[in-house]
Formats: sequence, structure tokens, C-alpha cells
Amino acid sequence: MTQLFLIAFRNLVQNKKRTLLLGGAIAGVTTLMVFLLCLSTGLRATMLESATTVMTGHINIAGFYKVTAGQSAPLVTQYEKVKKIAQEALPDIDYMVVRGRGFARIVSETASMQYAIGGIRIHEEPKFSHVVHLTAGNFDDLAQPNTILLFEEQAKKLDVRVGDMLVISVLTPRGVNNTIDVRVVAIAQDMGLLSSFNVFISDDSLHKLYQLNDDSVGAIQIYLKDMKHIPQDLDLLRKSLTANGYVLMDPESKPFWQKFDSVNREEWTGQKIDLTTWEDELAFIKWSITAIDGLMYTLTTILLIIISIGIMNSMWITIRERTREIGTLRAIGMQRLRVLSMFVIEAFTLSGISTIAGTILGLLIAGGMNLLKIHVPHSVQLFLMSNTVHLVANPSRIMTGMLVITGCTTLISLIPSTHAARMKPITAIQHIG
Repeated sequence: MTQLFLIAFRNLVQNKKRTLLLGGAIAGVTTLMVFLLCLSTGLRATMLESATTVMTGHINIAGFYKVTAGQSAPLVTQYEKVKKIAQEALPDIDYMVVRGRGFARIVSETASMQYAIGGIRIHEEPKFSHVVHLTAGNFDDLAQPNTILLFEEQAKKLDVRVGDMLVISVLTPRGVNNTIDVRVVAIAQDMGLLSSFNVFISDDSLHKLYQLNDDSVGAIQIYLKDMKHIPQDLDLLRKSLTANGYVLMDPESKPFWQKFDSVNREEWTGQKIDLTTWEDELAFIKWSITAIDGLMYTLTTILLIIISIGIMNSMWITIRERTREIGTLRAIGMQRLRVLSMFVIEAFTLSGISTIAGTILGLLIAGGMNLLKIHVPHSVQLFLMSNTVHLVANPSRIMTGMLVITGCTTLISLIPSTHAARMKPITAIQHIG
């Protein structure tokens, strides 16, 4: 076998131009594949980190409270008790935060807009300040009552700056219109879809706005040490809450704000708990992740087909040029299987070296783009949920891609290699190239 590898390597060196051309093409496809994999993984990681910090936990304990059968509010009452049940049921919790939920009209001196409002306890949020980047103001002021954080586009539409006052108007769960005055204390960089309809106020301000008891929250967001445990933990949590007498809503893969109509049509009053995952709450944007992955695999497949055809054609040319050599080898006793192996090993060696080179180049390009911290247009931010591109290398996905390219290009070489192995020695020796 070592001898066959030496022969394959010698042949690749002798045909430098063809080797460089074909090897460069394979390396180019591999580079593009690695870059696209890093981009896809980075987009997924960025979207997931942004979304699970700003909008949802890995698992959410939320629900609806109905004063009357036709009027509901996104509330969890006696949340400390629910929180304790979750802590006892799930052994791998990293941390938990509580958020208020609501929808309100925000009015400035020149404009008014309808937004989803999140009540936040900023000093209990370990990642919020690392994901949301401010352009003006500071996070500490958001702990004060009657304060609000806006995003850049929102501040522009409302024509306000840090220090300006706004009025928030809502309909409380008891059917009473209520307003409060809030001061803009922070303006953050836009985060695409997440910042197009979300604003944040201090949790105390949200309780005051909705006239809620201190033991009521909108949702308990649970963050796990390992997201792979979400299905098992969700099942454990469902069983534990049921055992403690809580009535749970049927699982439905929708964000909470899409459930109001169906909840209001149901004939019940009081509290029902709704357990959701980050995938449920982000169902309306998951298509963008799927589209990115689909585009990546389509481009890579097309390029792989083109390269495979190129390798097969190159092998046909090589076999034609080396017909007399093949005849000589067969005449001195080389078996058909070894002739076949010789050409397959040659294709494997070329593919292996080229994919390694392409992978290294792809990783270098990805690393360079991360160092540049490239800002993306506003239209791209709508899907990315961040203003910069961050590429992430996933070793298992990259290794799989390398094996696929090497495997496909090696397998395609079997067709011309089989033809070479079947040549009759006397015919091959008499061949005139």
C-alpha cells in the first residue's frame, strides 16, 4: 500500500499543472464550504444568543391569567412558588430571570407607536448588557422607577433622546386604562427584528403601569447549562408543575403573543401555565435560519458536482496518457485490483491534501472577518439580530464537510479507474498516445 501511495504522489508531482489546477479547484470549494459553515454556525449562534437574552429563555414558564372568560393577560401569579418548583425539578439550571410582559402605546411629543414592553430587573440579568450595546445612557439607570430603554430606530421614530419624557398607555387586565410617565435613560444599537417591536422598562414601572401585585410576573426564563437537555427538562418541569396542582396549557409552537385569540376563546378563568422553549417563542423567525442552511448546502452541492465531474475528466485524460504504462504494469504481473487502487489512491491523495489546504484557508478568512468586526446593513440586521457578522467554527461540521468532499471526489474516480484496471496488457502496451 505504501508503494501505491508513493506512485500516486509521484504522478501528482509529474503532472504539476493539472494537479495544481484540479487541487486548487477542490481547495476553493473546500474554502467556500468552510466559510459558509462558519457563517451559518455564526449566524445561528448570534441569533440564538441575541434572542435568548432579549426575548426568551431556553425554557419559559409563562401563562395567562383570565379575570373573565374573554379577557386574558400574560401573567404568572405567585411566581416565587413556581420558581422554587423549577429549581427543585431541574438539576442543570444555569440561572433564571423574571420578566414582565405587555403591549402598550408609547407617546412622545411628536409621535406615538405600539410596542411590546418587557419589564426587566437589570441587576439580575447577567448577559443583557453584553448582548445589548448602548449608544447613549447607561444600564444602571434602568433600575430606577419610571425609566425606559429604547433602540435607535425607535428613538428616531419617536424623536427622543436620553433624558426626554414619554407617556405609556395600556389597558390593564381589569379593563382599566392607565398611563405612566417614563424617562428615556438608555438608547441601544438596533438588533433587527428583536428591536423593531421590543422596548424595556424597569420591572417596578411595569407593575405600576398594569397595576399588578408584586408576586406576579410575565414569565420566568430558565437558562440551562446544556441546551441539549431541553426536551428532558421540559418533560420534568411539566410533570412537577402538574404534581403541584398547576393547570398547564397544551403545547403549541407559537410565541405567546400569537396565543391571545385562542386563549380568549376558551371558557375558563384563573391561571393556566404555558411551558415553551426558545424554538416556540422564535417560531416566527426560524425560517431565516433554515433558509441560510439550505442556501449553504445548495451552493456546496452544486460546486461539489462540478468538481467531481472535473476530477473524472482529469482521470480519463490521465489514463489515456498513461495507457502504455498501465499495460506495462499489467504485463509484469500487477493485478487489476492494484491498478484500480493506484488511481483511486491518487485521487484520494489529491483530494485529501486539497481539502486540508482549503479548510485552513477558510478558517483564516473566517478569523480575519471576525477581527474586522464587519458591520452589516440595516436590512440584514432584521434577520441577523445583530449589527456585526460573527463567524463560528464548528469542528464536527467542518470535519464532516471535509470527509464528504474527499469521499465524493474519491468515489467518482472509481469510474475511470475501473476502466483502467480492465485494460488488456497487450492492447495497452501497443497503444499510441
